[in-house]
Amino acid sequence: MCGNNQTRATELRLLGFGNLFQMKCLVFLFFLLLYIITLIGNTLIISLTLITAKLNSPMYFFLGNLSLCEILFTTFVLPHILYLVWNNGGSISMDYCFLQIYVCGSAGITEILLLTIMALDRYLAICYPLRYPSLMNIGTCSYLVSMAWLSGFILASFPNCEMYKLQICHTDTIDVIFCETVCILELSSTDTYIVKLEMLVLVTVLCLFPFILIIVSYVSIFSTVITISSKNWRMKTFSTCSSHLTSVFMYFGTLFIIYLVPSQLYSKKMKKVVSLAYTVLTPLLNPLIYSLRNKEMKACLMSYITNIKSNKNSVVLQVVPRLHT
Repeated sequence: MCGNNQTRATELRLLGFGNLFQMKCLVFLFFLLLYIITLIGNTLIISLTLITAKLNSPMYFFLGNLSLCEILFTTFVLPHILYLVWNNGGSISMDYCFLQIYVCGSAGITEILLLTIMALDRYLAICYPLRYPSLMNIGTCSYLVSMAWLSGFILASFPNCEMYKLQICHTDTIDVIFCETVCILELSSTDTYIVKLEMLVLVTVLCLFPFILIIVSYVSIFSTVITISSKNWRMKTFSTCSSHLTSVFMYFGTLFIIYLVPSQLYSKKMKKVVSLAYTVLTPLLNPLIYSLRNKEMKACLMSYITNIKSNKNSVVLQVVPRLHT
């Protein structure tokens, strides 16, 4: 509980990257560019999966939802990082801090479940090709995606509600780049056992079990692929699976470092780097990974760009004669 002369804190001060001096504008532009590229890349994937008939399959339906998840995650983190960079640190209200933790947590859980569903989809498509259309129909896909989003928003609310009850009386500057559960627990003046227990259960269930399930799925997939005689089909399968596996290892790797490795084993600067990889790098690279390593996605992207150019040229050709008249 807060002391007699103390009241519950209404805001926190985040150090961010500290005073960057002459580097401030350069770092600000760097993160702004990352944010713009992330938004464009993920929006482009969502658009392509919606308007392109060739990408009308469960895999791309899940990929579109994954991109939507990345946009949600990035939008609640990067704009505030830009604010911290420009102001050499800054304050954040407690309410927005809890909202940031909740949205990032729910988006993170949803992304884990979507990556697991995508592994299951690849497993059924490759190991049970004849039954795949009936197993992964539009109804099943919609149900799985809905449950992933719903589970994310519900499960993230449990530790968040408990954290909101904590008494935070002192507001020392916190050496972080965005609000995290750990920083709230460190500032709490009351017992944090329940929150830590809920976080441990969530991390164990939602990180270890899905990761094991994904690995088991891919062991079965590669065992099946090796027995296939067609070299082209094998290469196509490996290309598709490698994109997903890259995202899985990149995302789960940072999660394991943040939540399972004791914080005493690495410095605060290292923790910021890992946090950036988790919140900025993964959403940025996912569109590149899936578009560059997937022939269908590359072909649709080139076709989309060609159509835009041809439409612009046709508009110019229609306008020029009018100018002459």
